[in-house]
Amino acid sequence: MASLMDDLLGVLESEEKGYRELIALAQDKRQIIIDADITRLEEITEKEQVIADMLHNQELKRVAVLSDMAVVLGQNAEELTVEKMIDILSRQPEEQEKLMDCRMRLRAALDEMKKWNEQNQVLLQNALEMVEFDLTLFKSLRQAPETANYDSNAYNTGTLLGSSGFDAKQ
Repeated sequence: MASLMDDLLGVLESEEKGYRELIALAQDKRQIIIDADITRLEEITEKEQVIADMLHNQELKRVAVLSDMAVVLGQNAEELTVEKMIDILSRQPEEQEKLMDCRMRLRAALDEMKKWNEQNQVLLQNALEMVEFDLTLFKSLRQAPETANYDSNAYNTGTLLGSSGFDAKQ
């Protein structure tokens, strides 16, 4: 059981390290989004994907370790979580304290990662709105205004003025 506990602590620490790396990238990404540096944004995204893949592998490893612990403890593998392990370890305060500390640090990293993701999401949304505004502005600059010409039934004919803007040959 001690080796399984060491494995679980190692996996949780590895997950925390991965999330701390993602946090550092998210902080860099903030300025990259502000600067609208698409090339660097692609590079950051590639790095994030590598870390996300590693985190996925660590998650699978954590599930496997918890499953092994459930077998040793006679618990249901699908219901055993880190929180329940902390409760189970009430007779082993040193192990319980290590697991609680590791879980707390991982939780803090997850909360910080969530905060950075929300901030970057708002920045990206604002950047997209600005691009949409620019596109609308460019489209409107190319359109000529409609004339106030009406047909015999008093309907606007919708005739557009020429797009040249100024006619010097009058």
